[in-house]
Amino acid sequence: MSQFALSTMFAQQPRFEDGSVFARFAAESGYDAIEISHSTPAAKVAAIRAANVLPIVAIHQPAPYERLPNGRGNASLNLAALDEDERRQAVAAAARSIDLAAEVGARRVVVHLGHVGTVAEQFEEELALRRAFDAGERDGARVEELRTLLVARRAAAAEPHLGAARRSLEELVALARPRGIAIGIENRYHYHEIPHPGEYAQLLDGFAPEEAGYWHDVGHAEVLHRLGLINRHAWLDRWSGRCIGAHLHDVEGIGDHRAPGDGDVPWEYVVRGVRHLSSFTLEINQHQPGERVRAALGFLAGVGLG
Repeated sequence: MSQFALSTMFAQQPRFEDGSVFARFAAESGYDAIEISHSTPAAKVAAIRAANVLPIVAIHQPAPYERLPNGRGNASLNLAALDEDERRQAVAAAARSIDLAAEVGARRVVVHLGHVGTVAEQFEEELALRRAFDAGERDGARVEELRTLLVARRAAAAEPHLGAARRSLEELVALARPRGIAIGIENRYHYHEIPHPGEYAQLLDGFAPEEAGYWHDVGHAEVLHRLGLINRHAWLDRWSGRCIGAHLHDVEGIGDHRAPGDGDVPWEYVVRGVRHLSSFTLEINQHQPGERVRAALGFLAGVGLG
């Protein structure tokens, strides 16, 4: 029997300001566990723990949420930064997520391993491509030019950032290994982010599956596919055997983090690639209605995950 966790992404709304209310909602909705999102402040984590309703099975780095001196959240720190001070700050923030996982008994820490470039925001070419998609412009000369420019721009700058990401991963695994915690490297939402499918080999080389593995995000893979950037099958076709966790959510257009069943993801290939897992996280945004969150488990059972 599979275990299903609900991410505290859904708790980013006034009715769940008290984390214990969210914990009870998750339990009453049929979920078995909770994953702590990187958007979750320490006070809400403490309230969820104090409620003692459901176990916390995964921590999504960098949790808990903290505001940096520059006013940005700690998720803006880049584990693949070429600036060593920033990379060290990012490792320190991720280390706090590992500490939290050890405190609550979680055995998985989901990691965003950084991005190419000096700012977290997507490249201008991708932003233009997304706007074109939303406007109904899915192909043609301008769209192809944007894709070509985006691919070339990332490729030209990626190598040193991948080296920095690998160093950060080595440091995080060294912290997590003695605590029996595995690092799950998530596929990302934006093209400039790390890793792409072909980059996992370099990053995971030498690590055992119980130390570091692939974390599949259904919506991220689907959105990059719809933008014509990375085929949705490229991730699980190659890395299903190293997959140690999954974020399940649906997509409409290029809007993700919808409740499974409230979109048009082709779930058959997802089920094939992740059905060996014993635990899944539903990562549903706070704008989805509660009834969708409750109905999602039945939907997933219907497509073969249950």
